[in-house]
Amino acid sequence: MQRAFANLPGRQVHYREAGQGDLPLLMLHGSPGSARQLERLGDALSVTRRVLATDRPGNGDSPALPLVQPEIADYAAAEFAFLDALGLYTIDVYGSHTGANVAVEMALLSPARVRRVILDGVALFADDVAATYLARYAPAMQPDLAGTHLQWAFQFCRDQVLFFPWFAPVAENARGLGLPPAPALNDVVLEVLKSLSTYHLGYNASFRYPARARLPLLRHKVLAIAAADDPLLCYLEEAVRLIPDAVTRPLGSLRGPGGVEEFVDYINDFLKVG
Repeated sequence: MQRAFANLPGRQVHYREAGQGDLPLLMLHGSPGSARQLERLGDALSVTRRVLATDRPGNGDSPALPLVQPEIADYAAAEFAFLDALGLYTIDVYGSHTGANVAVEMALLSPARVRRVILDGVALFADDVAATYLARYAPAMQPDLAGTHLQWAFQFCRDQVLFFPWFAPVAENARGLGLPPAPALNDVVLEVLKSLSTYHLGYNASFRYPARARLPLLRHKVLAIAAADDPLLCYLEEAVRLIPDAVTRPLGSLRGPGGVEEFVDYINDFLKVG
């Protein structure tokens, strides 16, 4: 995917783009990190259509919104402002984790502009769990002269692969994935460091988001999915029940052979015009 910046009033949006077509697919990444984590999937999807993947404000190379406490609706509005800057109106939208919440809110905020919705990993945390995550999952961080933030960022990204939640590294929370290759882990750490002082804003907006109240309001066709090794898989059945017009498909691990190809086939089948 090619990288570019869109100029908006008072800020820029960093995004990745590939493919061609009149009906773009907007891809919204999870937390932390940036659209960089969607490159492999985006490249595969761009064979048949135009794909855009933004760094959410306050993540990667996109500056944060000028808000002390942005909410998911603010991020949804920011995505529409990005589309306006590119002269785009109707889209399909894919969202992963935090990005899934933003995708839902985009569909509710401007139903006419969103044709179909793909939700990859929907969080439906109980109130007490959400409160714990809000307090502990994404601490506000600042650089310091001792460089402790560098070690923190590495451990934060590493432990997210090993445990869920990452801040409770005990046997029952082990994800069983093992460590990723060092270059892949380094890529994620670098994206977090780029936005160290603002990465937590999107996370915390997601923990505050009332997904159980918002999902039943959708009036779009929705594909709700989660990979076999996604810690949010446990919420998939409930999410499908809450969404009026949802379909789902079983997925294996995207890390395994053929995982991305299977995923792309499902998405392309769902997004067929008609």
